[in-house]
Amino acid sequence: MAMRKWGVVGLSFLIFLMITVRHGHDAAMEMGLSGDLTTSPSAAMYVLGDSSVDCGDNTPFYVLSHRNLSMFPCNGSDATLLPQILAKKMGLPKTTPFFSQNGSIHTILGGVNFGSAEATILYPSSRSYQSLNEQLRQAFETIQLLQLRLGEETANNFIESSIFYLSFGKDDFIDYFLNNSSSSGIGLKYSAQNLSHILVHQMTNAVRNLYDNNVRKIVCAGVLPLGCAPRILLKNDGSSDSVSKGCLDEVNMLVLEYNTRLEENIVAINAELADVHIIFCDVYRAMMEFINNPMGYGIEDVQNACCGQGKYGGESGCLSTETACNEASTHVWWDLYNPTPAVNSLLAGSAWSGRPLSSICRPITVQQLISS
Repeated sequence: MAMRKWGVVGLSFLIFLMITVRHGHDAAMEMGLSGDLTTSPSAAMYVLGDSSVDCGDNTPFYVLSHRNLSMFPCNGSDATLLPQILAKKMGLPKTTPFFSQNGSIHTILGGVNFGSAEATILYPSSRSYQSLNEQLRQAFETIQLLQLRLGEETANNFIESSIFYLSFGKDDFIDYFLNNSSSSGIGLKYSAQNLSHILVHQMTNAVRNLYDNNVRKIVCAGVLPLGCAPRILLKNDGSSDSVSKGCLDEVNMLVLEYNTRLEENIVAINAELADVHIIFCDVYRAMMEFINNPMGYGIEDVQNACCGQGKYGGESGCLSTETACNEASTHVWWDLYNPTPAVNSLLAGSAWSGRPLSSICRPITVQQLISS
């Protein structure tokens, strides 16, 4: 009898163990913790931003609304953009554009790109379909979906270990400097310094809102030196505004003020909230190094777009990749406002490990962030 009793108990325990293991396996599959995602300490990457993170695939009617912008802003693939290169270094899958994902939990667990070309922090005109607030709403709804499907505790742990990458501001400054007299009226509403303060305030609020939704690892990219971009150079061509080393000082000074204030606010939030890790990636400083010392990085042309029309390639954007230069890697600028894939690769390496440029991301590198 004793043997039969222990046999039944042992069989029951074996069945229980098999069910438990199977449940754990299913949970792991549901969480996306098998396969590719296990190669990184970070669970996933979620991206919010403008054309620095999106090639237009995530922008409704981009082809119809691009005006003089590039129909091919990313040389054919958003895999050449900074956050996607970083995701690859983290061992994470390529993020899926928000408007391309099918809503499945597996897709969402692999990371989502909410970014949209021409997106702004403010909402100055109807052509900016996916503003900062709109992308935040999409991100928060995605977090809520994860909580519903996975349970609140599991979902929150997943979000806390994921990276949220933000890159905004470029198109707000473009609107300000190029469309001062347009119907958007942004130049009439704000002075240059007031605009910078408002943009920083909105970005700081966005970071705090992400924190309130259990996000704990955030990368904030600064705005690149727009005063050196082909379109800005063309707009200024022949004017009396101050130009240093081929860059428009007025524009760069305002961008630099925005970046400085944003980093100061990030430092303050890091000091205030002990359980959050926010890093500021100084894209401006890095690109100015490439512009001022191009030969050290294999760069030959720091002013002209590789793919564009007119002087500096700044009159209209890249309408066909067939019109692009033969060696994009020798250019800083791909089109009107966006860096070449080669420059993005240099930026990603510097952000990830501090090579070739150290202290671009502060206070720690992206590589250190994912292990924090």
